[in-house]
Amino acid sequence: MRAVGGNADFEADLPGHVQRVLATCLQARRDEAADLDPAVGSAVAELNDFVLGGGKRIRPTFAWWGWRACGGAATGPEAEAMLQAASALELIQTCALVHDDLIDESDTRRGKPTIHRRFQQQHRDSDYTGDDTQFGMAAAVLLGDLALAWADDMLHTSGIPAEAMTRALRPWRAMRTEVLSGQYLDVLGQVNVDESPEAALKICLLKAASYTVQRPLELGAEIAGATPEALTALRRFGSGIGVAFQLRDDLLGVFGDPAVTGKPAGDDLREGKRTVLIAEAVAAAHERDDQAKLDLLHEVLGDPLLTEQRVASAREVLTELGAVAAVEKRITELTGSAMLALHTAGLDEPAASRLAELAIAVTDRSH
Repeated sequence: MRAVGGNADFEADLPGHVQRVLATCLQARRDEAADLDPAVGSAVAELNDFVLGGGKRIRPTFAWWGWRACGGAATGPEAEAMLQAASALELIQTCALVHDDLIDESDTRRGKPTIHRRFQQQHRDSDYTGDDTQFGMAAAVLLGDLALAWADDMLHTSGIPAEAMTRALRPWRAMRTEVLSGQYLDVLGQVNVDESPEAALKICLLKAASYTVQRPLELGAEIAGATPEALTALRRFGSGIGVAFQLRDDLLGVFGDPAVTGKPAGDDLREGKRTVLIAEAVAAAHERDDQAKLDLLHEVLGDPLLTEQRVASAREVLTELGAVAAVEKRITELTGSAMLALHTAGLDEPAASRLAELAIAVTDRSH
C-alpha cells in the first residue's frame, strides 16, 4: 500500500505524501470493489473522488509532528509506516464528513455536491425506481461506513511495530468513540434546544477538538514511544488548539465567504447548530433582556429557506450582542494557554516549532 520510498523527504511536502499514500490505498480498494461488482466499483470511485478531491490534511499533519516531537524518525521505513498510519486519519475524517453532510442535509462540500446529493442525482439520471432522496441517504451511510472500516485497515497494515500499535490503539479507539458521541450530542442539541455555552463546548471538544488535533497528536506520540510528560503536554496543547480550531470554524460557518469555504453562507444557521457562537449570543440577549434579538436568533436557527438578507441580519445581531468578540477572545485565550504548554514541554525540534506554526495556521484562518 505504500506510495513513497523509505528515504523520501516527507516534510518537504507532507500533505502531498499523504495524498500519494491515500491514492495508492484507495486505488487498491477500488479494484477490489470492482471485482465484487462494477456497480460497487463505481460507488467506491465516488468515495475516492471525495477523499482525494480536497482537504488540508490537518489530522495527518498533527499526527506526524506528534511523532517527530517525541523522537520519531524523519525518513526511512519507520517514518514511512508512520506516514501510512497518519494518513488513515483522513478516512475517519471522510466518514465524519459524509455522515455529517447527510445529517445536516448539506448540498455542497468543498464546492462540490455532497455524497448523498451525488447519488440522489445518479438515481434521477438513471431513472431508477423508488425515492431518489432515500437512495442518496442509503449510499452515503454505506460509503461513510466503508471509509471508517478502511481507516482501521490502513492503520493495522501500516507496518508500525506491534508494541507501537498497542499504544496507538488507545487514542485511536478513544477518538472514534468521541467523534461519534459528539455528533450525537450535536444532533440532540438541535432538537432539545440546549443553548447553554457548556453544552456547546462539550460538543466542540468531542466532535472536533478531539479528533482534529488532540488524538492525532497523541497517536503520533504514542507510536514514537512518548514519555508520560510529553503526552501530558501534547494533550493540553492539542485540546486547546482543537477547541480554538472549531470555534474559528463556527465563525466561518456564519461569516465565511462561500467562495473560500466551499459551503453556502450561513449554512450553520440553516442547520440550527447550537454552536458556542450562538450560545454566547443567546446568553447575552437574555442578560440584556433583548427579546427582539433573541426572537431573531430563534427564527433563523434551523430555517432551511434562510435568505442571504436574513443571514446578514443574523450576523449583525451576533456582532451587536458581543458574541463574535466573545468567541474571538476564547480563541485567543485557548491558543495562548496551548502555546504555553507547548513551549514548556521540551519537545524535539523542529517539531516544536512546526506545531507552533500549525497552531496559528488552524486558529487564525479564513477558510
